[in-house]
Amino acid sequence: MVDLKSQYEKIKTEVDASIQEVLDTNTYINGPLVHQFQADLEKYLGAKHVIPCANGTDALQIAMMGLDLKPGDEVITADFTFAATVEVIALLQLTPVLVDVDMDNMNISIEGIKKAITSKTKAIVPVHLFGRAANMDAIMELAQAHNLYVIEDNAQAIGANYTNAKGEKTKVGTIGHVAATSFFPSKNLGCYGDGGAIFTNDDALAHTLRGIVNHGMYERYHHDVVGVNSRLDSIQAGVLKAKLPHLDTYNTARRLAAKKYNEALRVNPHLIVPQFDWNGDDHVFHQYVVRVTNGKRDGLLAHLQSKQIPCAIYYPIPLHKQKAYTDARYKESDFPITNQLCEEVIALPMHTELDDEQIKFITDSVLEFVI
Repeated sequence: MVDLKSQYEKIKTEVDASIQEVLDTNTYINGPLVHQFQADLEKYLGAKHVIPCANGTDALQIAMMGLDLKPGDEVITADFTFAATVEVIALLQLTPVLVDVDMDNMNISIEGIKKAITSKTKAIVPVHLFGRAANMDAIMELAQAHNLYVIEDNAQAIGANYTNAKGEKTKVGTIGHVAATSFFPSKNLGCYGDGGAIFTNDDALAHTLRGIVNHGMYERYHHDVVGVNSRLDSIQAGVLKAKLPHLDTYNTARRLAAKKYNEALRVNPHLIVPQFDWNGDDHVFHQYVVRVTNGKRDGLLAHLQSKQIPCAIYYPIPLHKQKAYTDARYKESDFPITNQLCEEVIALPMHTELDDEQIKFITDSVLEFVI
């Protein structure tokens, strides 16, 4: 699904130099490269504070810990997403409230949020799914009206811009009260192991979060808040520092690949391709996901695998049907779009190194089966 080796070969000099710097200085934890990467990412995002941490799931959990949410508080999020979004809610003994998504962009439904808000609701977690910005104007308006926190799950959309109703562009992850991202190797900005970060423009919240990621310490052996051990190691920070200057180029390459996929696949009436503005930048295509509407999705998966074409289903089972998150409050009628998407979606290879020959082979293989 990704070609990290070819990507590395193009930036080998920068990456190797960063790793060698860590080895030469022996500053493996919280070294200078961590602080340099943090400052670089703050500048890139236009965010006041970036707090690096060990992985994207920790980032979500720590963001919620920093907001001092209490057991039983309700947190609204999308049913159609990866389990990490909801598992941290459950781990903190908060109450996850799953809602359906919109068919056109597969992001959380605004109407679904409206219906789910109760007196116990304390936060909304929009997921910028597959690299596309959620409707943040509407989400922030609801949050303001009901005095709710907004925690952006930005694990799949780093570098995407959101254009608000005034025409102003802002990086996703800097709009809500706090945001979390992942630097898992396959992400648009990925390291060579695990890594994550939290973003916020709130000075007091940033201070709290910096303590939480480091055992609750601001001064060694003085534990002022309940914390965890979640630090981005220096080698991963060095890799990310080397890759960050290339992020916009990477995202442009992904959009171009998506455009070529669309042009080839939209001719088939049984395939629904992502709709996006080629001249826009609100979608950075962490995944390229097509809907197969004639019931042949699973057959297509097997067909592509037989040709050694990487492909995957994101996501085959909605969260409300997962054993860990079943709840008597949910009805199947609450999730018609999520249930349909789980039957129709398939993700094709998407990365910065895709060339025209590869895209043609992949699309020809899809079209020869979906007839």
